[in-house]
Amino acid sequence: MSVTKFGSPLRVAILGAGMIGEIHRRAAILAGAEVVGVMASNPARSTEAAVRWYTQPITGVADLAALAADVVHVCSPNALHAEHVEAAIGAGSHVICEKPLAVRSIEAQRLHDLAHEAGRIATVPFVYRFHPLVREIRARAVAGEFGAWQILHGSYLQDWLLSPDATSWRVDPAAGGASRAFADIGSHWCDLMEFVTGERIASVMAATTITVPDRPATTQTSFGGGRASGPRLKVETEDAATVLFRTASGVLGSTVISQVSAGRKNRLWFEFDGARRSAVFDQENPESAWLGSETSAEVLVRDPGVGSTDARRLSSLPPGHAQGYAQCFENFVADTYAAVRGDNPEGLPVFADGLRSAKIVDAVIASSRENRWVEVA
Repeated sequence: MSVTKFGSPLRVAILGAGMIGEIHRRAAILAGAEVVGVMASNPARSTEAAVRWYTQPITGVADLAALAADVVHVCSPNALHAEHVEAAIGAGSHVICEKPLAVRSIEAQRLHDLAHEAGRIATVPFVYRFHPLVREIRARAVAGEFGAWQILHGSYLQDWLLSPDATSWRVDPAAGGASRAFADIGSHWCDLMEFVTGERIASVMAATTITVPDRPATTQTSFGGGRASGPRLKVETEDAATVLFRTASGVLGSTVISQVSAGRKNRLWFEFDGARRSAVFDQENPESAWLGSETSAEVLVRDPGVGSTDARRLSSLPPGHAQGYAQCFENFVADTYAAVRGDNPEGLPVFADGLRSAKIVDAVIASSRENRWVEVA
């Protein structure tokens, strides 16, 4: 498939019509794309989603070849990612695949290699990279403002699975994979840490816990706050995890990951402490960041008129007009489409980053099971 010319809307198909599929659709439309098809969990739901989205239903991945979409957004349950990415690339499309790229790193490697061999743009929505103040901290780190890193720490906390009656397909390892909380949100924290600091996790010592031993068998919408009743199943994926790590250069770090922390809706927080300065960012309060030194502390406020080139580029709203997750996702999709058109946007997370994440998840699972330090492959 040739790169679409400027002025022609990209044709996109979306596989998955749940919460995250809706977010992809909105970002695609705002980026000027035409949504030409949608596939849900079965043909009836695909038809319902198509009516809702004013597009056509996709009854199966075999339809992708005839659809001739420029980009396929894979938003299906984790265990289907490999099949759906392969079908999209086989149809000649570029791909955006939700993370985790695959439930096993060997599959993630295969998808990475397949996209590379086909010459496809293939990206993964590590969208927290697209907060303007995250880019500002990164630019300052690259410039050496913080000095050598001393310690890297933080957490990613949610409470949407706090109730014993809350559940989702993500809880089932057959659909979501062997890791849940860490693969789902810990992957975001680790990607952000490596992206901002330039450090790479070399080894991990991890522990996981299941705080709710059984949950309803009937699935509910992820993050929807719903409660289910009826038969219950044993929970086999972690509700929370703690990870101690060392980077390739020897810097020590840690992170706490939880989907059962009451009152924490989506708190991705980090503090990166350098020899000269430290930086703190909280995704639930993305309009400001904290910078500290031995003699002072300051609050940095998002402003499209100041800061690094990328921080200003991604700051789409005036100061004081709250900009958050939605704009991150919109900027990620817009940058992916720009890459499809031949540009090379800075900081775009690609399948290599998805593969990297899969290997970290594998190491965390192995460390937790074996109670030892495990090197990241």
